[in-house]
Amino acid sequence: MDSNHHPTRRNFLKCAGGTALSLPWLESVAQAKDQPAGSKPAQRMACFYLPNGITRRGFFPGEIDRPLPGFAGQNNVWRFEGKTVPPGKHSLTFTPTLAPLHKMREKISVITGMDRTFQHGTDSHAQCASCFLTSVAPYEVKGSAYPLARTLDHIVADSIGQTTPYPTLELSCNDHKNNIESIYFDNMSWYGTGHVAPSMRKPRKVYDRLFGTQAHTHFRNITDLALGNARQMQKRLSHTDRGKFEEYVESIRTIEKRMDRIDEMKSELVAAEIKRPVDYLPRNEYIHLMGDLLVTALQSGLTNVGTLMVGPERWTTATNWEGILDKPYSHHGMTHAIGKYLEQLLVLDHFHISAFTRLVERMDNIEEANGTTLLDNTIFTLGAGMGDGTTHQYNDLPLVVAGGGGGTLKLGSHIHCKRGTPLANLWLTQLHALGIDRKTYADSTGTLKDILA
Repeated sequence: MDSNHHPTRRNFLKCAGGTALSLPWLESVAQAKDQPAGSKPAQRMACFYLPNGITRRGFFPGEIDRPLPGFAGQNNVWRFEGKTVPPGKHSLTFTPTLAPLHKMREKISVITGMDRTFQHGTDSHAQCASCFLTSVAPYEVKGSAYPLARTLDHIVADSIGQTTPYPTLELSCNDHKNNIESIYFDNMSWYGTGHVAPSMRKPRKVYDRLFGTQAHTHFRNITDLALGNARQMQKRLSHTDRGKFEEYVESIRTIEKRMDRIDEMKSELVAAEIKRPVDYLPRNEYIHLMGDLLVTALQSGLTNVGTLMVGPERWTTATNWEGILDKPYSHHGMTHAIGKYLEQLLVLDHFHISAFTRLVERMDNIEEANGTTLLDNTIFTLGAGMGDGTTHQYNDLPLVVAGGGGGTLKLGSHIHCKRGTPLANLWLTQLHALGIDRKTYADSTGTLKDILA
Protein backbone atom coordinates (compact mmCIF):
# COMPACT_ATOMS: atom_id res chain seq x y z
CA MET A 1 0.00 0.00 0.00
CA ASP A 2 1.04 3.62 -0.51
CA SER A 3 2.77 4.70 2.70
CA ASN A 4 0.97 8.05 2.48
CA HIS A 5 -2.44 6.42 2.29
CA HIS A 6 -4.62 7.34 5.27
CA PRO A 7 -5.43 4.34 7.51
CA THR A 8 -9.12 4.20 6.79
CA ARG A 9 -11.17 1.48 8.44
CA ARG A 10 -11.85 -0.07 5.03
CA ASN A 11 -8.16 -0.33 4.18
CA PHE A 12 -7.26 -1.43 7.68
CA LEU A 13 -9.75 -4.28 7.44
CA LYS A 14 -8.37 -5.25 4.03
CA CYS A 15 -4.98 -5.66 5.67
CA ALA A 16 -6.55 -8.04 8.19
CA GLY A 17 -6.72 -10.66 5.47
CA GLY A 18 -10.49 -10.79 5.00
CA THR A 19 -11.06 -12.76 8.17
CA ALA A 20 -14.07 -12.58 10.47
CA LEU A 21 -12.17 -10.40 12.92
CA SER A 22 -13.41 -6.86 13.34
CA LEU A 23 -11.68 -3.93 15.01
CA PRO A 24 -12.19 -1.99 18.22
CA TRP A 25 -12.90 1.73 17.95
CA LEU A 26 -9.74 3.58 16.85
CA GLU A 27 -9.64 7.36 16.71
CA SER A 28 -7.16 7.40 13.82
CA VAL A 29 -9.47 5.22 11.75
CA ALA A 30 -12.69 6.93 12.82
CA GLN A 31 -11.37 10.25 11.53
CA ALA A 32 -10.81 8.79 8.08
CA LYS A 33 -12.65 10.02 5.02
CA ASP A 34 -14.90 6.94 4.84
CA GLN A 35 -16.32 7.54 8.32
CA PRO A 36 -19.41 9.74 8.82
CA ALA A 37 -18.66 13.01 10.58
CA GLY A 38 -19.53 12.93 14.28
CA SER A 39 -20.18 9.19 14.24
CA LYS A 40 -20.84 7.68 17.64
CA PRO A 41 -19.95 4.25 19.02
CA ALA A 42 -22.57 1.56 18.51
CA GLN A 43 -25.04 0.91 21.30
CA ARG A 44 -25.00 -2.61 22.73
CA MET A 45 -27.17 -4.73 24.96
CA ALA A 46 -26.18 -7.83 26.94
CA CYS A 47 -27.72 -10.03 29.60
CA PHE A 48 -26.02 -12.09 32.35
CA TYR A 49 -28.57 -14.64 33.57
CA LEU A 50 -28.57 -16.44 36.95
CA PRO A 51 -30.44 -19.78 37.16
CA ASN A 52 -32.53 -21.04 40.10
CA GLY A 53 -33.05 -17.63 41.67
CA ILE A 54 -30.80 -16.15 44.34
CA THR A 55 -30.54 -16.30 48.14
CA ARG A 56 -32.56 -13.28 49.24
CA ARG A 57 -30.89 -12.50 52.55
CA GLY A 58 -27.52 -12.12 50.84
CA PHE A 59 -28.70 -10.03 47.88
CA PHE A 60 -31.62 -7.82 48.89
CA PRO A 61 -31.03 -4.71 51.05
CA GLY A 62 -32.63 -4.98 54.48
CA GLU A 63 -33.01 -8.78 54.49
CA ILE A 64 -29.74 -9.92 56.09
CA ASP A 65 -31.60 -11.20 59.17
CA ARG A 66 -34.62 -12.54 57.28
CA PRO A 67 -35.77 -15.99 58.50
CA LEU A 68 -34.96 -18.78 56.08
CA PRO A 69 -38.05 -19.76 54.07
CA GLY A 70 -39.39 -23.27 53.73
CA PHE A 71 -39.53 -25.08 50.40
CA ALA A 72 -42.70 -23.96 48.62
CA GLY A 73 -43.08 -26.78 46.06
CA GLN A 74 -42.41 -27.00 42.35
CA ASN A 75 -45.63 -25.48 41.04
CA ASN A 76 -46.72 -23.51 44.07
CA VAL A 77 -45.50 -20.08 43.05
CA TRP A 78 -45.16 -18.15 46.28
CA ARG A 79 -45.47 -14.39 46.80
CA PHE A 80 -42.90 -12.73 49.03
CA GLU A 81 -44.65 -10.54 51.57
CA GLY A 82 -41.77 -9.84 53.96
CA LYS A 83 -40.18 -6.55 54.85
CA THR A 84 -39.04 -4.38 51.96
CA VAL A 85 -37.80 -0.86 51.44
CA PRO A 86 -40.46 1.67 50.40
CA PRO A 87 -41.07 2.14 46.67
CA GLY A 88 -38.90 4.79 45.07
CA LYS A 89 -35.30 5.78 44.50
CA HIS A 90 -32.76 5.09 47.27
CA SER A 91 -29.03 5.17 47.89
CA LEU A 92 -27.22 1.95 47.08
CA THR A 93 -26.72 -0.50 49.93
CA PHE A 94 -24.14 -3.18 49.22
CA THR A 95 -25.20 -6.42 50.85
CA PRO A 96 -22.68 -9.30 51.21
CA THR A 97 -23.65 -10.74 47.81
CA LEU A 98 -23.60 -7.35 46.08
CA ALA A 99 -20.33 -6.25 47.72
CA PRO A 100 -18.13 -6.92 44.63
CA LEU A 101 -20.08 -4.22 42.75
CA HIS A 102 -19.20 -1.46 45.22
CA LYS A 103 -16.25 -0.26 43.13
CA MET A 104 -18.60 0.19 40.15
CA ARG A 105 -21.36 1.86 42.17
CA GLU A 106 -21.63 4.93 39.94
CA LYS A 107 -22.32 2.81 36.86
CA ILE A 108 -24.82 0.30 38.20
CA SER A 109 -28.32 0.36 39.67
CA VAL A 110 -29.96 -2.33 41.76
CA ILE A 111 -33.62 -2.76 40.82
CA THR A 112 -36.01 -4.65 43.09
CA GLY A 113 -39.75 -5.18 43.35
CA MET A 114 -40.37 -6.18 39.73
CA ASP A 115 -42.70 -9.12 39.07
CA ARG A 116 -43.54 -11.67 36.43
CA THR A 117 -46.80 -13.58 36.08
CA PHE A 118 -46.53 -17.37 36.19
CA GLN A 119 -48.64 -19.06 33.52
CA HIS A 120 -49.89 -22.35 34.94
CA GLY A 121 -49.30 -25.44 32.85
CA THR A 122 -45.55 -26.05 33.28
CA ASP A 123 -43.01 -26.55 36.04
CA SER A 124 -42.18 -23.29 37.82
CA HIS A 125 -38.56 -23.42 36.58
CA ALA A 126 -39.55 -23.96 32.96
CA GLN A 127 -40.65 -20.36 32.42
CA CYS A 128 -37.73 -18.73 34.26
CA ALA A 129 -34.99 -18.41 31.65
CA SER A 130 -37.16 -19.17 28.63
CA CYS A 131 -39.59 -16.34 29.37
CA PHE A 132 -37.23 -13.87 31.08
CA LEU A 133 -36.87 -11.74 27.94
CA THR A 134 -40.25 -12.58 26.48
CA SER A 135 -42.22 -10.17 24.34
CA VAL A 136 -45.68 -11.52 25.05
CA ALA A 137 -48.04 -11.18 27.99
CA PRO A 138 -49.05 -14.29 29.99
CA TYR A 139 -51.86 -16.35 28.42
CA GLU A 140 -51.66 -14.33 25.20
CA VAL A 141 -50.21 -17.16 23.08
CA LYS A 142 -53.06 -19.60 22.61
CA GLY A 143 -52.33 -23.30 22.88
CA SER A 144 -48.90 -22.80 24.48
CA ALA A 145 -47.93 -23.44 28.09
CA TYR A 146 -45.07 -21.00 27.59
CA PRO A 147 -45.90 -17.27 27.41
CA LEU A 148 -43.14 -16.34 25.02
CA ALA A 149 -42.66 -15.00 21.54
CA ARG A 150 -39.73 -13.16 19.97
CA THR A 151 -37.46 -12.23 22.87
CA LEU A 152 -36.00 -8.86 23.75
CA ASP A 153 -32.52 -9.60 22.42
CA HIS A 154 -33.84 -10.33 18.93
CA ILE A 155 -36.19 -7.35 18.96
CA VAL A 156 -33.24 -5.15 19.91
CA ALA A 157 -31.05 -6.79 17.25
CA ASP A 158 -33.69 -5.99 14.63
CA SER A 159 -32.76 -2.36 15.28
CA ILE A 160 -29.07 -2.26 16.34
CA GLY A 161 -27.75 -5.62 15.16
CA GLN A 162 -28.27 -5.55 11.40
CA THR A 163 -24.81 -4.23 10.49
CA THR A 164 -22.82 -6.74 12.56
CA PRO A 165 -21.69 -10.20 11.37
CA TYR A 166 -23.85 -11.78 14.08
CA PRO A 167 -27.11 -10.04 15.01
CA THR A 168 -27.13 -11.87 18.36
CA LEU A 169 -24.85 -14.15 20.36
CA GLU A 170 -26.31 -16.78 22.72
CA LEU A 171 -24.03 -18.47 25.29
CA SER A 172 -24.67 -20.94 28.12
CA CYS A 173 -22.27 -22.33 30.74
CA ASN A 174 -23.88 -25.76 30.82
CA ASP A 175 -21.24 -28.47 30.43
CA HIS A 176 -23.52 -31.41 31.30
CA LYS A 177 -23.93 -34.19 28.76
CA ASN A 178 -27.16 -35.63 30.13
CA ASN A 179 -29.94 -33.67 28.49
CA ILE A 180 -32.40 -34.36 31.28
CA GLU A 181 -34.44 -31.22 30.68
CA SER A 182 -36.16 -29.70 27.67
CA ILE A 183 -34.78 -26.78 25.68
CA TYR A 184 -36.83 -24.40 27.82
CA PHE A 185 -34.50 -24.95 30.80
CA ASP A 186 -31.26 -24.10 29.00
CA ASN A 187 -32.15 -21.35 26.51
CA MET A 188 -33.29 -17.79 27.05
CA SER A 189 -33.26 -16.55 23.45
CA TRP A 190 -36.10 -17.23 21.01
CA TYR A 191 -36.83 -16.19 17.44
CA GLY A 192 -40.51 -16.73 18.15
CA THR A 193 -42.92 -19.05 19.93
CA GLY A 194 -41.46 -22.55 19.79
CA HIS A 195 -38.44 -21.45 17.74
CA VAL A 196 -35.35 -21.42 19.94
CA ALA A 197 -32.09 -19.60 19.24
CA PRO A 198 -29.93 -22.36 20.75
CA SER A 199 -27.23 -21.42 23.21
CA MET A 200 -23.63 -22.29 22.42
CA ARG A 201 -22.01 -24.18 25.29
CA LYS A 202 -18.46 -24.96 24.20
CA PRO A 203 -15.88 -22.16 24.37
CA ARG A 204 -13.81 -23.58 21.52
CA LYS A 205 -16.82 -23.60 19.18
CA VAL A 206 -17.66 -20.04 20.19
CA TYR A 207 -14.07 -18.94 19.56
CA ASP A 208 -13.90 -20.67 16.18
CA ARG A 209 -17.22 -19.19 15.14
CA LEU A 210 -16.18 -15.65 16.10
CA PHE A 211 -12.50 -15.57 15.23
CA GLY A 212 -11.67 -18.68 13.25
CA THR A 213 -10.85 -18.94 9.55
CA GLN A 214 -11.79 -22.32 8.13
CA ALA A 215 -8.97 -22.45 5.59
CA HIS A 216 -6.14 -21.77 8.01
CA THR A 217 -7.27 -22.68 11.54
CA HIS A 218 -5.22 -25.88 11.62
CA PHE A 219 -2.07 -24.42 10.07
CA ARG A 220 -1.18 -21.21 11.86
CA ASN A 221 -2.02 -18.92 14.76
CA ILE A 222 -5.40 -17.31 14.12
CA THR A 223 -4.50 -13.97 15.61
CA ASP A 224 -1.31 -13.68 13.55
CA LEU A 225 -3.22 -14.66 10.42
CA ALA A 226 -5.92 -12.07 10.95
CA LEU A 227 -3.84 -9.16 12.17
CA GLY A 228 -0.28 -9.72 11.00
CA ASN A 229 -0.64 -7.59 7.86
CA ALA A 230 -2.67 -4.98 9.71
CA ARG A 231 0.29 -4.43 12.04
CA GLN A 232 2.12 -2.89 9.09
CA MET A 233 -0.23 0.07 9.36
CA GLN A 234 0.27 0.60 13.09
CA LYS A 235 2.94 3.24 12.49
CA ARG A 236 0.25 5.37 10.85
CA LEU A 237 -1.98 5.14 13.93
CA SER A 238 -1.76 7.56 16.83
CA HIS A 239 0.16 6.57 19.96
CA THR A 240 -3.11 6.05 21.84
CA ASP A 241 -4.59 3.92 19.07
CA ARG A 242 -1.49 1.75 18.90
CA GLY A 243 -2.02 0.98 22.56
CA LYS A 244 -5.70 0.17 22.00
CA PHE A 245 -4.85 -2.02 19.04
CA GLU A 246 -2.22 -3.96 20.99
CA GLU A 247 -4.62 -4.36 23.93
CA TYR A 248 -7.28 -5.75 21.60
CA VAL A 249 -4.88 -8.16 19.91
CA GLU A 250 -3.61 -9.32 23.27
CA SER A 251 -7.15 -9.92 24.57
CA ILE A 252 -7.86 -12.22 21.62
CA ARG A 253 -4.47 -13.89 21.91
CA THR A 254 -5.06 -14.49 25.63
CA ILE A 255 -8.34 -16.25 24.88
CA GLU A 256 -6.61 -18.26 22.16
CA LYS A 257 -3.88 -19.36 24.58
CA ARG A 258 -6.52 -20.37 27.11
CA MET A 259 -8.20 -22.42 24.39
CA ASP A 260 -4.89 -24.13 23.66
CA ARG A 261 -4.36 -24.93 27.34
CA ILE A 262 -7.83 -26.43 27.51
CA ASP A 263 -7.16 -28.61 24.46
CA GLU A 264 -3.85 -29.75 25.98
CA MET A 265 -5.61 -30.60 29.24
CA LYS A 266 -8.21 -32.65 27.37
CA SER A 267 -5.48 -34.57 25.55
CA GLU A 268 -3.69 -35.29 28.80
CA LEU A 269 -6.90 -36.57 30.38
CA VAL A 270 -7.53 -38.89 27.45
CA ALA A 271 -3.91 -40.14 27.43
CA ALA A 272 -4.06 -40.84 31.16
CA GLU A 273 -7.37 -42.71 30.67
CA ILE A 274 -8.98 -40.63 33.37
CA LYS A 275 -12.68 -41.39 33.50
CA ARG A 276 -13.84 -37.86 32.96
CA PRO A 277 -15.53 -36.06 30.07
CA VAL A 278 -12.94 -34.65 27.68
CA ASP A 279 -14.86 -31.39 27.51
CA TYR A 280 -14.37 -30.83 31.21
CA LEU A 281 -13.29 -27.34 32.28
CA PRO A 282 -13.00 -25.94 35.84
CA ARG A 283 -16.19 -24.09 36.63
CA ASN A 284 -14.73 -20.69 37.47
CA GLU A 285 -12.53 -20.74 34.34
CA TYR A 286 -15.49 -21.84 32.22
CA ILE A 287 -17.71 -18.92 33.29
CA HIS A 288 -14.89 -16.36 33.05
CA LEU A 289 -13.89 -17.60 29.59
CA MET A 290 -17.42 -17.47 28.19
CA GLY A 291 -17.81 -13.97 29.64
CA ASP A 292 -14.58 -12.84 27.99
CA LEU A 293 -15.77 -14.19 24.66
CA LEU A 294 -18.98 -12.18 25.02
CA VAL A 295 -17.16 -8.95 25.88
CA THR A 296 -14.62 -9.37 23.07
CA ALA A 297 -17.43 -9.96 20.57
CA LEU A 298 -19.12 -6.74 21.73
CA GLN A 299 -15.83 -4.81 21.68
CA SER A 300 -14.88 -5.88 18.18
CA GLY A 301 -18.29 -5.24 16.61
CA LEU A 302 -18.92 -8.89 15.77
CA THR A 303 -22.24 -8.46 17.55
CA ASN A 304 -24.07 -5.72 19.45
CA VAL A 305 -26.42 -8.03 21.35
CA GLY A 306 -25.54 -11.01 23.54
CA THR A 307 -26.87 -13.24 26.31
CA LEU A 308 -24.97 -15.43 28.76
CA MET A 309 -26.57 -18.02 31.04
CA VAL A 310 -24.16 -18.99 33.84
CA GLY A 311 -25.98 -22.31 34.22
CA PRO A 312 -29.20 -24.13 33.30
CA GLU A 313 -32.45 -24.01 35.21
CA ARG A 314 -33.39 -26.93 37.50
CA TRP A 315 -30.65 -29.29 36.24
CA THR A 316 -30.41 -31.73 39.17
CA THR A 317 -27.06 -33.17 38.08
CA ALA A 318 -24.28 -32.33 40.53
CA THR A 319 -21.80 -29.78 39.19
CA ASN A 320 -18.08 -29.61 39.94
CA TRP A 321 -17.59 -26.11 41.37
CA GLU A 322 -13.77 -25.97 41.27
CA GLY A 323 -12.49 -22.60 42.38
CA ILE A 324 -15.85 -21.84 44.03
CA LEU A 325 -17.11 -24.71 46.23
CA ASP A 326 -15.30 -27.64 47.82
CA LYS A 327 -17.10 -30.50 46.06
CA PRO A 328 -19.84 -31.25 43.52
CA TYR A 329 -23.28 -29.89 44.34
CA SER A 330 -26.59 -29.54 42.55
CA HIS A 331 -27.42 -25.85 42.60
CA HIS A 332 -31.10 -26.62 42.17
CA GLY A 333 -31.01 -29.22 44.93
CA MET A 334 -29.32 -26.82 47.33
CA THR A 335 -32.08 -24.24 46.92
CA HIS A 336 -34.60 -26.82 48.09
CA ALA A 337 -32.69 -27.36 51.34
CA ILE A 338 -31.52 -23.84 52.10
CA GLY A 339 -31.17 -24.51 55.82
CA LYS A 340 -28.53 -27.13 55.08
CA TYR A 341 -26.76 -25.37 52.22
CA LEU A 342 -27.07 -21.67 53.10
CA GLU A 343 -23.30 -21.15 53.28
CA GLN A 344 -22.66 -22.80 49.91
CA LEU A 345 -25.49 -20.87 48.26
CA LEU A 346 -24.16 -17.54 49.52
CA VAL A 347 -20.66 -18.40 48.27
CA LEU A 348 -22.05 -19.34 44.86
CA ASP A 349 -24.15 -16.16 44.63
CA HIS A 350 -21.13 -14.07 45.59
CA PHE A 351 -19.05 -15.72 42.87
CA HIS A 352 -21.70 -15.06 40.22
CA ILE A 353 -21.87 -11.38 41.18
CA SER A 354 -18.06 -11.25 41.17
CA ALA A 355 -17.99 -12.78 37.68
CA PHE A 356 -20.49 -10.17 36.48
CA THR A 357 -18.47 -7.40 38.15
CA ARG A 358 -15.31 -8.64 36.44
CA LEU A 359 -16.96 -8.18 33.04
CA VAL A 360 -18.38 -4.77 34.00
CA GLU A 361 -14.91 -3.59 35.01
CA ARG A 362 -13.35 -4.95 31.86
CA MET A 363 -15.93 -3.18 29.70
CA ASP A 364 -15.31 0.05 31.60
CA ASN A 365 -11.60 -0.17 30.75
CA ILE A 366 -12.18 -0.45 26.99
CA GLU A 367 -12.05 3.06 25.51
CA GLU A 368 -14.31 4.17 22.70
CA ALA A 369 -15.11 7.47 21.01
CA ASN A 370 -15.62 10.82 22.72
CA GLY A 371 -14.02 9.74 25.99
CA THR A 372 -16.56 6.95 26.52
CA THR A 373 -16.02 3.27 27.27
CA LEU A 374 -17.62 0.08 26.04
CA LEU A 375 -19.61 0.00 29.29
CA ASP A 376 -20.86 3.55 28.71
CA ASN A 377 -22.30 2.42 25.38
CA THR A 378 -23.85 -0.81 26.65
CA ILE A 379 -26.88 -1.81 28.69
CA PHE A 380 -25.68 -4.85 30.65
CA THR A 381 -28.32 -6.52 32.84
CA LEU A 382 -27.86 -9.19 35.50
CA GLY A 383 -31.01 -10.98 36.57
CA ALA A 384 -32.89 -14.16 37.41
CA GLY A 385 -36.33 -15.48 36.51
CA MET A 386 -37.09 -16.26 40.15
CA GLY A 387 -36.94 -13.99 43.16
CA ASP A 388 -35.97 -16.96 45.34
CA GLY A 389 -35.14 -20.53 44.37
CA THR A 390 -36.58 -22.01 47.55
CA THR A 391 -40.00 -20.38 47.38
CA HIS A 392 -40.18 -20.35 43.56
CA GLN A 393 -41.55 -16.83 43.70
CA TYR A 394 -42.01 -14.86 40.51
CA ASN A 395 -42.21 -11.51 42.28
CA ASP A 396 -39.48 -9.19 43.55
CA LEU A 397 -36.85 -10.39 41.10
CA PRO A 398 -33.13 -9.68 41.66
CA LEU A 399 -31.87 -7.26 38.98
CA VAL A 400 -28.77 -5.15 38.39
CA VAL A 401 -28.41 -2.83 35.40
CA ALA A 402 -24.92 -1.65 34.46
CA GLY A 403 -23.67 0.71 31.77
CA GLY A 404 -24.84 3.92 30.22
CA GLY A 405 -26.77 2.93 27.12
CA GLY A 406 -24.87 5.51 25.07
CA GLY A 407 -25.77 8.28 27.50
CA THR A 408 -29.44 7.36 27.81
CA LEU A 409 -29.28 5.88 31.33
CA LYS A 410 -28.53 7.47 34.71
CA LEU A 411 -27.49 4.87 37.25
CA GLY A 412 -25.95 4.76 40.73
CA SER A 413 -29.03 4.13 42.87
CA HIS A 414 -31.37 1.48 44.22
CA ILE A 415 -34.78 1.56 42.56
CA HIS A 416 -37.50 -0.30 44.43
CA CYS A 417 -40.71 -0.59 42.41
CA LYS A 418 -44.18 -0.57 43.84
CA ARG A 419 -45.93 -3.88 44.19
CA GLY A 420 -47.16 -5.36 40.93
CA THR A 421 -44.68 -3.59 38.63
CA PRO A 422 -44.06 -5.98 35.72
CA LEU A 423 -40.55 -6.91 34.64
CA ALA A 424 -41.61 -5.86 31.14
CA ASN A 425 -41.41 -2.24 32.31
CA LEU A 426 -37.64 -2.62 32.54
CA TRP A 427 -37.46 -4.09 29.04
CA LEU A 428 -39.63 -1.28 27.66
CA THR A 429 -37.32 1.22 29.37
CA GLN A 430 -34.29 -0.37 27.72
CA LEU A 431 -35.96 -0.34 24.32
CA HIS A 432 -36.58 3.41 24.69
CA ALA A 433 -32.99 3.93 25.86
CA LEU A 434 -31.79 2.21 22.69
CA GLY A 435 -33.96 4.45 20.53
CA ILE A 436 -36.54 1.78 19.72
CA ASP A 437 -40.04 3.26 19.67
CA ARG A 438 -42.51 0.95 21.40
CA LYS A 439 -45.61 2.00 23.33
CA THR A 440 -45.80 -1.29 25.22
CA TYR A 441 -43.81 -4.48 25.65
CA ALA A 442 -45.50 -7.72 26.79
CA ASP A 443 -47.53 -6.79 29.89
CA SER A 444 -45.73 -3.49 30.55
CA THR A 445 -47.54 -0.61 32.22
CA GLY A 446 -44.88 2.08 31.69
CA THR A 447 -41.17 2.80 31.96
CA LEU A 448 -38.73 3.25 34.84
CA LYS A 449 -38.20 6.99 34.61
CA ASP A 450 -35.70 6.95 37.50
CA ILE A 451 -33.04 5.34 35.32
CA LEU A 452 -33.66 7.25 32.10
CA ALA A 453 -31.36 10.22 31.52
